[in-house]
Order: sequence, then C-alpha cells, then structure tokens
Amino acid sequence: MKAVVFASSSSVYGNSPNVPFREDDQSAQPVSPYAETKRAAELVCRAHQAAFGGSLLCLRLFTVYGPRQRPDLAIRKFATLMSQGRPIPLFGDGTSERDYTWIEDILDGVVSAIDRTARGKPEFEVINLGGNRPVSLHRLVDLLAEALKVTPVVDRLPDQPGDVRRTWADLRKAHHLLGYAPHTTLEDGIPKFVYWFRDLPLTPVPYPLRGEGDAGLGASVASPRNT
Repeated sequence: MKAVVFASSSSVYGNSPNVPFREDDQSAQPVSPYAETKRAAELVCRAHQAAFGGSLLCLRLFTVYGPRQRPDLAIRKFATLMSQGRPIPLFGDGTSERDYTWIEDILDGVVSAIDRTARGKPEFEVINLGGNRPVSLHRLVDLLAEALKVTPVVDRLPDQPGDVRRTWADLRKAHHLLGYAPHTTLEDGIPKFVYWFRDLPLTPVPYPLRGEGDAGLGASVASPRNT
C-alpha cells in the first residue's frame, strides 16, 4: 500500500497538560484501552511506512458530530433522551471540555489528506483535525436543550474511568499541510444537527440507563468520547 489515510483519535493525548494538543507532544499518555489501540495503530502505520515507503497520514479526529452520528454517542444519545423526556446521564461535574468538530469540516480535512497522499510523496505524518475550540459538557447540554426546545432532566454520575478532562486541537500543522480550517462552531452545528435529527423516527436508546435495566451498560456509553 503506497497511499493510506488512517483515522486516529484525540484520545491518544490523554490528560496532557499542554494545550492546545500538538502532534509532537511527548507528554501525551493514553488513559483508556480505546486510546491505547489508536496509539498502537499509529506506531504500526509509522513502521509500515518506514519499511515500505509511500505516503501515510494519521489523522487525529476530535469529537466528530453531525448527521448520521452513531446513536450510542453523546450528542445523538442526549438528543434522543431529551426528546423522550428521559434523564440524560452526565458524568462528572459538567466542566469537562471537548473540541467538538462538525462532520463537514472533518470531511474537508479527510479529502485534503487523500489528495495529498495521491501525489505519491514518501512521508509519514500525524495531523490533528478538530474545531480548535473546547466547549464544556454543561454548554453542550444547554445548546441541545435550546435547539430541541426542552428542559433537560440530568442524572448526575461520578467521573467515568478513562475519560479525559479536556481535548483541544492545535491546528497549525493541519493548516500548513492540508489547508485545513474548520468553519462550524458548536453554536451553529447543534441546530443543524437537530434539524436532521427531527426527521428521524423516534427510536429507543440502544442501551438501558441507570434504573432502566443493567446500570453498567448505561454507564459505559453515556459520556462524550473524544471521537
């Protein structure tokens, strides 16, 4: 394979104190099995490129959201629960932050990465694709509630193991190599997501919540992940 674009994750940075997160941050330490698998895959990609050449780009994606988001991920799951008048499980005190990135901005970066690998220049690069603007979990809930025109019911839960306090992408390398520049803020993206969401048939949340079956399953998927 001479041209590869691999989807990695902002999770690899763990709770690095250096923000925004730079691709060359040596203090990054994954804190979840998911993050470790992404970091391991990056190392495999680097070894493959070193051995066989070609163009190989690893894109670290930061909390992608938008139409067709998986139903078990936070924004769509919260929207479903709020629409049904059911409580949303909120891990921690709500001050954790994510660099939410609108799907069309991410796709612009992915297409630019594909175009770059097609030129055939031998290279290995790790590149952040994010929104460059961390937003708190409390703010996310407020924006969803406003767009859905509901009053959210919040089920507060302890911090979830493996979650990080903040993600925040440094986009200077992405801009330099890919011309990447996100345009959609969370304030603009959530109403667009809700416009799509309202046309869906109302379906159950795919996992039971606390008090509605197996509490462990609900706890394992109700917090916003990094990607």
